[in-house]
Amino acid sequence: MEKQGTKWKDPHPRRQMNHPRGQTTRGTSTMREQNGLPRKSNKGKNRVPISALIQVASVAAGVQFGWALQLSLLTPYVQELGIPHAWASLIWLCGPISGMFVQPIVGHYSDGCTSRYGRRRPFIVAGATSIVLGILTIGFSADLGFLLGDTLVSRPRAIFVFVLGFWILDLANNVLQGPCRALLADFTGKDQRRTRRANAFFSLFMALGNVLGYATGAYSGWWRIFPFTVTSACNVACANLKAAFLLGIMLLAFTTFLSVTAASEIPYEEEGEGLIEVESEAMLFELIGALRDLPRSMWYILLVTALTWIAWFPFLLFDTDWMGREVFRGEPSSLDPLVSKRYYDGVHMGSLGLMLNSLVLGLFSLCIDFLCRKLGSKYVWGLANMVMAACFAGTAVITAIAKRTATTADEAPVPIVTYAALAVFAILGAPLAVTFSVPYSLTATFTEKVGGGQGLSMGVLNLSVVLPQIVVSLGAGSWDEIFGGGNMPAFLLAAGAAFCGSIAAVLVLPRPPSDPRSSNRVLLGHSSPIP
Repeated sequence: MEKQGTKWKDPHPRRQMNHPRGQTTRGTSTMREQNGLPRKSNKGKNRVPISALIQVASVAAGVQFGWALQLSLLTPYVQELGIPHAWASLIWLCGPISGMFVQPIVGHYSDGCTSRYGRRRPFIVAGATSIVLGILTIGFSADLGFLLGDTLVSRPRAIFVFVLGFWILDLANNVLQGPCRALLADFTGKDQRRTRRANAFFSLFMALGNVLGYATGAYSGWWRIFPFTVTSACNVACANLKAAFLLGIMLLAFTTFLSVTAASEIPYEEEGEGLIEVESEAMLFELIGALRDLPRSMWYILLVTALTWIAWFPFLLFDTDWMGREVFRGEPSSLDPLVSKRYYDGVHMGSLGLMLNSLVLGLFSLCIDFLCRKLGSKYVWGLANMVMAACFAGTAVITAIAKRTATTADEAPVPIVTYAALAVFAILGAPLAVTFSVPYSLTATFTEKVGGGQGLSMGVLNLSVVLPQIVVSLGAGSWDEIFGGGNMPAFLLAAGAAFCGSIAAVLVLPRPPSDPRSSNRVLLGHSSPIP
């Protein structure tokens, strides 16, 4: 990106032909004038009704359904395949590593896509198709491994196929989500209130997808609907996961159709004039330039986002594992069937907790616009991170009580311990709604103000999400082992990161530029705008 004064500019100003407000760019107008044609403007053409924004955001439900199944079922499943707990977090490295490169690249090319179907929609369809391929690879990994020579005791080939499918799935998720967010930003333009509402709708559909996904993961009878999923290499538990993913494919196909048919995009080569020739440039230099010339306000957003996700990832990776190990005191690889059963009872109880979390997430998403207008976005974000810190610290208290109140080896935890753990899951839905909404609306607002491409900006923001995930994935397992195993060390580290993120949100986040379209301006505190 090139700096012009205090503004963050797209290095290819001609690429802004498909402006979020639907205006033709200076380059096009100049060319038309040089060719004796009248100056054109499509101002307002790309402003879509709220119903269309809701329809675009609906794809989040299909995507998040699959994520919910991943987060609730796949960590226990990889251990069932034979991967030890200390190495389980490394499986999740594929997501952030692919996201580090895929989202910025996809965002870059979607900003200048010349397809007659629009800039974002081809990438959304391609991402959804790849998600289906990844889901099928994961679901049938045990069967494919068995066909390649695995036994029921040793499954190295199934692990390889599983990891391959996981890479495909996470790469595809990154292909899909960036253009979805950018499309919402395109359709809301400089209207901050519509931008917040659009991202709140996205968060609401993520919550709906979570509820459906976690409810699906908590039910163990889906294999009866798809009896062909039970094979000699795939027992009932494996078949249930496979069947749940097949349901996810159906939901994703439906929501993707809704999203891509919601409203027409303005093609990059407007009116088919063919006067603009896209300049090619190495994506690595493009991304480095974007980072180098980011305004200070965006760096602050990236900082708080990174601290927030350092706090979230340990819990998101090991929440159901924590319920199985620390709260229910089970072990998935134990030869004692009672101990193994206790672990999976805890995992299913954790899925219930995640469903409660998603219900709160959905309800709180409806309140975010109101809270941001009343309190200011920086204080809403700061309070959310403080709640996270308290909840993550509370998991240590719950673990200690569960251990102290244990009476017999085969007994479930006392009810107060289970209720307290479920309460932590539920309360965390409120800050999760803030995390899914506020950073993206602030990024869209600042990017629109300084004239950058929405696709690339969402990719840059994604770096502050995936880099913390790489750190957590590399360090969580070994960090836990250093301090005696279990999930508590990583959870306490998450509490510290959330506390730091809360302080940073209040102290360094600037306020957004003024919104001329709304009488209810959202202030991010009382500090002056920082260029």
